[in-house]
Amino acid sequence: QVQVVESGGGLVQAGGSLRLSCVVSGSIFRFNTMGWYRQAPGKQREPVAAITSCGGTSYADSVKGRFTISRDNAKNTVYLQMNGLKPEDTAVYYCKGSLWPNDYWGQGTQVTLSS
Repeated sequence: QVQVVESGGGLVQAGGSLRLSCVVSGSIFRFNTMGWYRQAPGKQREPVAAITSCGGTSYADSVKGRFTISRDNAKNTVYLQMNGLKPEDTAVYYCKGSLWPNDYWGQGTQVTLSS
């Protein structure tokens, strides 16, 4: 049984910063790719950032220059550093680990911006 657990969400002022963490446990292997997604009320879940096992990264246009994804393989943890937060960043943020043919999702952590 693989567990994917996000943490670090909360209420933050516009222009502020948060650092989300995603810890993977219960597995003897490392995921090839991990990513962050978000879903706002009434909207589809959308990709935010992804990182490969060798450190390659990709970002949604809406967060480029503000968010940074990183991973610590020794701790089986992926991070999302979010700076310059905007009201439109309000959403539930989900972590996903991928190892073909399966995807593993966390329960999500709420990020709420106050203007």
